[in-house]
Amino acid sequence: MLTTVFIKRHMTAGSDKAFLALIKKLRVNAMEHAGYISGETLVSTDDPQELLVISRWQSRDDWNAWKESDTRKSIDAALEKLQTEPAEYRSFVFSKFRLTVQKGFPKTEEEIALTGS
Repeated sequence: MLTTVFIKRHMTAGSDKAFLALIKKLRVNAMEHAGYISGETLVSTDDPQELLVISRWQSRDDWNAWKESDTRKSIDAALEKLQTEPAEYRSFVFSKFRLTVQKGFPKTEEEIALTGS
């Protein structure tokens, strides 16, 4: 089910060029990852050091696989050094899937392999 991910980041003053280059590197690599649909980066009109990255994935599992990938973790570690606080992650699905969210998502293939059910 289509998943939209919101990532809020606060970059340190003066890190704009390096920070945005890393954000671009994340997106370029995400585009090669299974399930990636699209992404955009927004700057807050109230605080130019605050960014909101929005990405869309074919499924929650696709997003989680990318989030846990070594490539992403490496780039994210570099970004964290240029942030004033940890990134905030939120993922959403369309409201028609509200009951699915309330009941818990179906287990991922990895969870099934680990638990045997």
